[in-house]
Amino acid sequence: MSHNSNARSEGSTGEVFRASLRLGLSSFGGPIAHLAYFERVYVRERRWMNVDEYAGIVALCQLLPGPASSQVNFLIGWHRAGSLGAIASWIGFTLPSALLMYLFACYALEVRGPEVQVVLHGLMLAAMAVVAQAVVRMTPSLCPDRERIAIAVTAAALLLAYGRMPGQFAALGLGGIAGIVLYRKREFAQIAVPEIVGRNAAWIAFVIFCGFLLALPVFGASAPRGILGFASILYRSGAAVFGGGHVALPLLREALVPTGWLSDDTFLAGYGFAQGLPGPLFTFGAFLGATCAPHQASLEWAAVALVALFLPGLLLATVGASLWTRVAHAPIAQASLAGINAAVVGVLGAVLYNPIGITAIHGGTDVAVAIAAFALLARWRTPPIIVVAVCVLFSLVAASIH
Repeated sequence: MSHNSNARSEGSTGEVFRASLRLGLSSFGGPIAHLAYFERVYVRERRWMNVDEYAGIVALCQLLPGPASSQVNFLIGWHRAGSLGAIASWIGFTLPSALLMYLFACYALEVRGPEVQVVLHGLMLAAMAVVAQAVVRMTPSLCPDRERIAIAVTAAALLLAYGRMPGQFAALGLGGIAGIVLYRKREFAQIAVPEIVGRNAAWIAFVIFCGFLLALPVFGASAPRGILGFASILYRSGAAVFGGGHVALPLLREALVPTGWLSDDTFLAGYGFAQGLPGPLFTFGAFLGATCAPHQASLEWAAVALVALFLPGLLLATVGASLWTRVAHAPIAQASLAGINAAVVGVLGAVLYNPIGITAIHGGTDVAVAIAAFALLARWRTPPIIVVAVCVLFSLVAASIH
């Protein structure tokens, strides 16, 4: 693909599904780490788009409600193989952890203990290496001058000072404003946002989004403890969440625990298990559906809950991608996008420190392991799944020694 190409790259649905399934099996560490895995697979290995186009999609999805990493993966699948490619991409990335969450709800709710924390520690060390590699590789392209380096540093400082909410939106918003101020008179040689979604598809997605938002509460009101009432709760949560799965936690808990759908202990046990799985955190919905379902209806409820939680964010990403492509051609939008892309690097850098670094690093040995994992990825191009296995093995061995 040429560096300036905005046309959809030609690929098959099966190809997209296989690539996203691989990511669904190996992308540990949460949504920001997922973006680093995507950059490695979709940009550098498969070359489905260039780093500027990828950063443009990331910037869009960071500004929308819903699960940002799943939205990015969904739009990349659409870019590669159309609407069916987008669906295949979502299924591949979501299926592994959704199945594990369902099985956990049905058979293994009591599986807890120190061993789980040891494995989580190893996963976080691997995630730290992956995110660090993404920051190193994206910085030269997205922060090529002192002004954009300053935007990235400022964005990181805002995120560290004010947290993911509202720090992330302040960082990206100020990055866009800074881009307009600094680069409004500069001519950019390329448009960083690929043309993904057509106008008709965007309008259909918007109508479906509004239709479910209005209809589910109406139909669910007739049977508030039934499957439609439950789906309405999850759909509203998915439509109102800025910042991903961690931000959905208080919304879902407030809607489900006090009203008696499930206990607080069960809710937190499922959420804790979700932290150690690859793929999107929103697959927590499969656990909620299976746990809250009537007898012998766990599979249907899990599937409905999963779709209800993800669907609003995917529909909004479809609408946003169409609008984003059109406004991105304007000079002021290009200047703003340059600032937002620099801020994305700062967001990645901030999350590398907190929560990933703070959570993963407990001493000098952890620092050495994280550096070694980074070297395996960056220097020797070791597959991420092997790096994950090495970090988890180290964590298990270290725990057994102590």
